[in-house]
Formats: sequence, structure tokens, C-alpha cells
Amino acid sequence: MDKTNGGSPHNGLDPDIASLLSIEAPEESIEEGPDFHTLFAEEREEQQKAPELVVDPSKRKFEQVKRLQEEPKPWFQDKDYYKKVLGSEGDVSQRVHDLLGKYMKAQDAEQKSHFRSQLITVFWELGSSIASRAGRDLIIPKRLLLRFGILSPGFLSPEVRDMVSRIVADNKTGEPVYYLDEWLERIAKGQVRPSSTDEVKQKQKDTSQKLVDAAEKKKGQRESEMTLLRGKISVLEEKEALLREQMDVLLRHEENDEYGGLKACFTPSQKAAMSQIQEILRQLSSLDSQIGSCYSGLSGIDEELEALARKSEGIPLDSVVDQRTVVNEYACVRQMAKMCVGRKGNHFPIMLTQFVKPNIQEIATRENVINEMAQVESLDPGLFLRTHKGQTSRIVPNVLLLASYGETGVCWEPFEKFNRSTSRGRIALPLFSKSPRIAVLTAMADLRWQVAKEKAQYYWMEEGITGKYYQWFTERKLRGDVREYFIRDYVLWITKESQGTQKLDRDVRGIFWRLMPFPQEIKDSLKNRGFVYGELYKKDQNIARSDGY
Repeated sequence: MDKTNGGSPHNGLDPDIASLLSIEAPEESIEEGPDFHTLFAEEREEQQKAPELVVDPSKRKFEQVKRLQEEPKPWFQDKDYYKKVLGSEGDVSQRVHDLLGKYMKAQDAEQKSHFRSQLITVFWELGSSIASRAGRDLIIPKRLLLRFGILSPGFLSPEVRDMVSRIVADNKTGEPVYYLDEWLERIAKGQVRPSSTDEVKQKQKDTSQKLVDAAEKKKGQRESEMTLLRGKISVLEEKEALLREQMDVLLRHEENDEYGGLKACFTPSQKAAMSQIQEILRQLSSLDSQIGSCYSGLSGIDEELEALARKSEGIPLDSVVDQRTVVNEYACVRQMAKMCVGRKGNHFPIMLTQFVKPNIQEIATRENVINEMAQVESLDPGLFLRTHKGQTSRIVPNVLLLASYGETGVCWEPFEKFNRSTSRGRIALPLFSKSPRIAVLTAMADLRWQVAKEKAQYYWMEEGITGKYYQWFTERKLRGDVREYFIRDYVLWITKESQGTQKLDRDVRGIFWRLMPFPQEIKDSLKNRGFVYGELYKKDQNIARSDGY
């Protein structure tokens, strides 16, 4: 690219490239072409640190997010944006710069496809280079490349730039939904475990690695026990609050005016409160015993961790988080993006105006995703519920928002390797899709399937919702991936069947109605929407009269 095009209104792009993209730049965003004598200079801009997010595990449902945008940020007024994105990244920046020009100027379709493929590969190399420094503060342009795939503002129309600048930057929701730069930062700081990968098992591990794995397993058990303890304490606090209410009722005597205002006898409501108090005291005694057991279990786990620490003889047992860990996580992210996009989708990783609509409602931002997940959970109340040692907890997965053009969301793992009981697991969603709702729905369906399958383990073809669905699938002699069929039917279940529109096979509808039921109010509404729903509703009543399923 010619670096002498001073005054070019195209944010550092060659005029020919800009014309190919039909780019129009705002007057306040004029940038000279990148000078490679200064392009790789060290960054001197003061860097901003992302705040640590504290997730509240006691939430029972999502709070609707009403503020979808905020005041525009001056991200794209920086005339050196493009140079700062590529700065300090070494040879990979030069290759991105060169291939970008060749790709844009190519006229022959085959040649253009060749350069496009090369550009995709080298762009991910650039992202990996930037990701390796996550957790050590990244300047805004580099963050935006990870978060939205923005290589240069010149690739975006003024409308898209304005929309992006209004997306809420920080997580103010308290929910585990992250943009890629935030996620990598949490990985780098050890706040989240790296994503699991299909690694070839080693025949022999050295002693230090065995100790680290043993410690990780114990830490997973400790996390599980802590989640269980928090749940028990939450129930304890609810019972204590109920006890106070019943005590207030019991101690609020009426006065007998006929005998000088003396206290009257207990009323029927006060006598009922006595029975309630006795029952609550019994429950509190049981909870106290369970909480004591949790503390005892935690104490035992802590002792085992101390023993492992002594046995390690100075070997650090904490998960080692270094550049390689974050780079490996970024490689996992690339695989997630490929899964979201699919074989025939648009794998181009750079954010371009022609692929993005300037409508915030059509972007899978954190706020939109949370609202969509709330809608799904309102129709599938058991979606995030998991029971461990008799304690049912609502465990929302970590959600990773990827700068890709995919159409579907995926569940990368239903829970973490060393804590299958109470860990969050993780799903991935594409930011730029035709329908954020469908992307969320497919991810939720995938999560549903994988959690149920892992819970049933070797018996997944026989037990639970996966077993029932698999048996139906084989009876119909269908071909293909049973999981993909389930995801498709789950989407229909939430979008159509919840509205009374019959789209599913009769047997599949029965399986979902029984094992993945709508809330009772939806069932009450559906019973009059057709014979099939009325019959399912009657079966519910018959089962209830015969003491459940």
C-alpha cells in the first residue's frame, strides 16, 4: 500500500481498496496511510484495565436488561487506530497488511479466493499474538480487534461505527457473559479455567504433573462443596426469614375488650403458625446438620490439599497460566467460531459493513443475549437447574461472544473437567448472525443435550431425555446426527409449540412435555389450544393423582 496518500479519508486504506468497499469516512476520522517505520513502534498509550466480574450464584432468574446502549465512545476518532492495531505484533502485522491489499485489489475470483484464505489464516495469527498479552492490559484498538474483529474503522460505515460505539462496554449485569477480550483476560488471570481440548493421552506423566492434576481434582471437589454449602445457607436464610414471619403472627395477640383489654386466646391463624414453626424448626435442624457436614467435608478437602502441597516439595500446585495457556485458549476459540459458522458459512474474521446490519437488536451483544436467555428459561424452567447431593442449584454457563458471522450457538463443554457437579461449563455464540434468538436457542439446546448425556453417561441411549429421544430416533430409522435433530426440535418446541403451533412429531412432543415441561401457566393456556395438548394435560393430571411419574 502506498503510504504517501496523506489526507486520504479512508482510515489508512489504499484509495483503491477503499473504493472497492465503497467506504465513506466521517470528517473527524481522517487518517494517513500506515507508515511501517512507525507501525511496529512500542505502544505508549496509557492502557486501561478491565474490572474483575463477581458473579452472584444465588440468582433465581435473569433480570431483564433494559439499557441496550450507552453514550457513543470515541473509539473510532483515533486517526492512528489501524497502526495501533498492528503495532508491536512483529512480522505478522506486515503479512496482514500486505495480504489485505492483495485481497482487496484482486480481480480474478480464483485469485481473490486464494488471498482470502491466506488472509483468514494470518488474521487469526495476529489475534493469537494480541491474545498472548491478555491480562497485561491491551489498548482499545487491540481490544476491539479481539472483541468485534475490527481491523480498521474504514471497513465500517458511519452507521455501523456509531452502533458499535454505543454497545455497552463493561459488564454491568452480573451475569457470566463475556466478550472475547474479557474472557481471555479472565483466563490469563486464572479466574476461569482454560477450555478443555481433545488431547492425546500420555502413557506416562511425570510426578509433578500427576500432583498438579490431583490438586486440580481436589480443587474441583472443593468448588462443588462450596456451591453446595452456599445453596444450603441460602435455604437456611429463607427458612429463618419464614420463621420470623410466623413468630410475628404467633406473638401478635388480639385484645379482649370485654375483660379490660387482656390478651385473647390464640386465633386459628396463630395455631396454624405454631404448626408451621414446629415444621420450620425441624427443617432448620436438618439444614444445620447438612451445613455442618459440608464444613466437615471442606475441612477434609483442605487437609488433603495441604498434604499434596507438602508432597510436592515446592512444586507449585496452582494451574500455571502463562502465554501458552492463553494462546491455546485462543486456538479453542477459533474452533468454537468454526463450529458456529459451519462448513458453508462465512468464515471471514474481519468485521465488514456488508456483513453487519446497523441495528443493535440484530447483534448478539451481552444485553441482547441475556434477554434472549431469559426468554428461553421462562419457557424451559429446568434449563439451568442441576441437582447434586439433594441440592438443586441454578447454574448458568459461561457464555463467550465471538466476533464471527455464524448462525448457531454451540456448547463447548457442559461443565468443567474436575467439577462435573456444580461448575458452569461454557457455550459460544456468534456476534453477527441473522437471528441472535436462534443462535441462543441452538446453544441452549446443545447445552440441554450434553448435560443430559453426561449425566446418563454410558446409559445415555437408554435413560433420561437423551435416551427417550434416541429410542424415537432409531424407531423412525432416521439418519444423521441425533444431536442435530434434537437441537432442531428444541428450537421448534420453544418457538412454535409454546405458542400452540403444532410442529413436532407426536411422540417427540410427548417426550418434551414430560421431561422438559413448560411452566404450569403455559400448560394451562395450551390445554385449550388443540386436542393433542388437551390429552397431554389430562395425562399430567392422571399421573399427579397416581403419585407422579
